[in-house]
Amino acid sequence: MRFLALIYTNLRRHKLRALLGVAGISFGVAAMLTILAIVHGAIGMFERILAVDSQYLVFEKNVSDLFFSSVTEAQLVAVRKMPQVVSAQPLLFGIVSAPGHPIITCFGLEPDNTRLRKAKWRVGRAEDFGKTEKGIWLGARAADFLKAHHGQKIAIGSGEFVVAGIITTENGFEDGGVFLPLTTAQKFFHREGFASIIAIKLRNEAAGMEFKQAVTAAYGGLIALENREFNQSYTQFQILHFTSWAISICACLLGGLGVANTMLLSVFSRIREIAVLRVCGFSSNQVITLIFGEALTIAIAGAGLGLALGATTLAVLNRAPQFQGYVQPTLNPVMIGGIITTAIITAVVGAIYPAWFAVHIQPIEALRYE
Repeated sequence: MRFLALIYTNLRRHKLRALLGVAGISFGVAAMLTILAIVHGAIGMFERILAVDSQYLVFEKNVSDLFFSSVTEAQLVAVRKMPQVVSAQPLLFGIVSAPGHPIITCFGLEPDNTRLRKAKWRVGRAEDFGKTEKGIWLGARAADFLKAHHGQKIAIGSGEFVVAGIITTENGFEDGGVFLPLTTAQKFFHREGFASIIAIKLRNEAAGMEFKQAVTAAYGGLIALENREFNQSYTQFQILHFTSWAISICACLLGGLGVANTMLLSVFSRIREIAVLRVCGFSSNQVITLIFGEALTIAIAGAGLGLALGATTLAVLNRAPQFQGYVQPTLNPVMIGGIITTAIITAVVGAIYPAWFAVHIQPIEALRYE
């Protein structure tokens, strides 16, 4: 207990340096938490879009992004006739713009699409989807940032549409997007007769492998993947995961450098004090434990503060209208555990050289140190 009290006393005596170390770790942890939560949340939202009432996805093989995938109408008809298939729902992805909003996700789908039935309709009815001439249907957040209301004409890209309905979903991409009947979307994006993907629901999930093989055999340019299999293999998801972790770890390493600097300055300013401890019987291991104990305390305090700061930032971003609902951060115990572990490791590594320097101080020489 007295040893722990000595660690606390040393940190309290050098408050500014300790606070700088805590600040460095906390900002690194906050950045790490914010980046990872936003990226994982975005991936999760896109996964949920694809997995609405479906078990498999059919799309063009070897495309870099699903926005560039093309499945023909003839292929859609043939897939629907396969004996394993209960339902096949085509979906066309696109990007549209509106005055002041250059990027809005657009979904082209058929009137009986499951996501329309599951949505909460603020204005309009699912049964009327596609029945309004030049009609467009908005997600709730899209309606808010476009300041659009039912019956209003709005400019989308080079066209003009009438707001025929407004829906609320739990998915940020959909809630901040716009919806068009599939045929209208195909004409708008000059992709007549094409869809980006087909979401498949099977009669029996055990027939999944048979279905995949049938699609590959009939259409060499298409591939069918189970939802979980797609999520694990999709190149864009892998790139986002890797990039987010790389940037986050770099941010945390900067915090670790701050701890290293704090501990090194602390050792240099206490050379005579450390020498007195050595003369009074402190072993090298005890001096090392003292330095690492201070670094660990700073890391834990910084991690706790950083998690609180990151969570506050995420809450603000989630409610900011500028992000149009696309920020729906996702947190999980593995992510938080990884962040805390990274923060502690970087702080401890940062204390290695100060600890080595402290144990190599010669007491006799250090007592004469000014």
